[in-house]
Amino acid sequence: MPTDLSSRLEPSQEQKKKKQLKARLLSDAKLKKPHTVAAQGNESNLSQRSQASYFNASESASDFKYFPAYKELSLTRDVSEHLQLENPFFKMHQGLASDTTVIEGRSYINFGSYNYLSINEDPRLIAAAKQAIDDYGVSCSASRVVSGERAVQRELESALANLHHSDDAAVFVSGHATNVTTIGYLFTPKDLIIHDALIHNSVIQGIQLSGAARLSFKHNDCDELEEMLRQRRGQFERVLIVTEGLFSMEGDIPDLPKLIEIKQRYNALLMVDEAHSIGVLGETGGGIAEYFSVSSNSVDIWMGTLSKTLASCGGYIAGSQALIDMLKGGAPGYLFSVGIAPTLAAAALTALDIMRQEPERIKKLNSNAALFDRLARLHNIDTGTNQQQAIIPVVTGSSLMAVRLANSLFEQGINAQPILHPAVEERLARLRFFICASHSEQQIMHTIDVLSKSMRSLEII
Repeated sequence: MPTDLSSRLEPSQEQKKKKQLKARLLSDAKLKKPHTVAAQGNESNLSQRSQASYFNASESASDFKYFPAYKELSLTRDVSEHLQLENPFFKMHQGLASDTTVIEGRSYINFGSYNYLSINEDPRLIAAAKQAIDDYGVSCSASRVVSGERAVQRELESALANLHHSDDAAVFVSGHATNVTTIGYLFTPKDLIIHDALIHNSVIQGIQLSGAARLSFKHNDCDELEEMLRQRRGQFERVLIVTEGLFSMEGDIPDLPKLIEIKQRYNALLMVDEAHSIGVLGETGGGIAEYFSVSSNSVDIWMGTLSKTLASCGGYIAGSQALIDMLKGGAPGYLFSVGIAPTLAAAALTALDIMRQEPERIKKLNSNAALFDRLARLHNIDTGTNQQQAIIPVVTGSSLMAVRLANSLFEQGINAQPILHPAVEERLARLRFFICASHSEQQIMHTIDVLSKSMRSLEII
């Protein structure tokens, strides 16, 4: 939804934010800079508070049980207990989770893992992680600015840059934090960020941190995006368009060639979050650029995670050398955060090698996803707008039915997690099935049979 486009800071403040980094990397000026905008905002807030009514500091001011978020959580729990619903979340898994998983001693067909290419259990990946521990220990102990580089960290960044045909890449310790710190650092109150309505929370958090104006366009609606740009482009210094390579809730894909055409026409920047599309889209898993056969250089910021196909943990940005130099030189989530653990870097690097060397994994994944969706539709199961690419939603129409369906499947040996309001609209509450390369046709056919019978029993279909 659009935000108040008039709520922006003065240009003079932003000029301070954009001064050259140079030798000030860890100087006092550098440390104070991120607080400049916040401090002035706080002064304004304090001025307003001085005019407000006096707050009586009661017990509720210092007890987390009185926080609105906790009250909402308690209400949800009370409703669940009243409806006799088992909590479908935070189940304790034992051992490796791939096409199957063990929960409390029982084996389940598993659709709750991002292990798309089934690399997490590969002996080569495990051996590489163990070797990295022998070579480097478990942690790199500090930020890479402070503790220095490890060869495996730079090897991973080079491999990711090659994956995107980019100049360079920067690896962060968290995928969520990658979006937050990158967007929050690069953009300012003089800028506008326009994103797909179904964009990931991390992008929204980054926009809020940046202070930039924000607009959202209807999911995958390039016409509405272009109309927004036509009306607003001239009001801002820079405009960033943000989309996902493969949408994590819908399992569908944006029209990347059209987005590139639009961003070029309006002299905007384009960022693509490939968290779920690396290893899934393209014949060799190269992502949405390979899928559409477009030049990677047509996208200004490539973002990805290491925790899905690459069977590790962390996130990265790939792009021009100037972009990566800026992020490594000043983005708080890189500069002031511990560097990625060598064992995680080694695991991701090995997973990337396996992905590129064994494209048959991607073919098997795609075949499994197509089979699941085709069989589901034959049983009149609503799988939304998915495009048979590893993520397949099963829409239930309400959060209550989503939980009941998930619990019913769980009782019958199938693990699939519900997605509830407010993560999605109430009418679009769903179960989300993550398909992996190691799922067998028998597992998929059995799952659809159980799913169909359960949905009919619950009168969802």
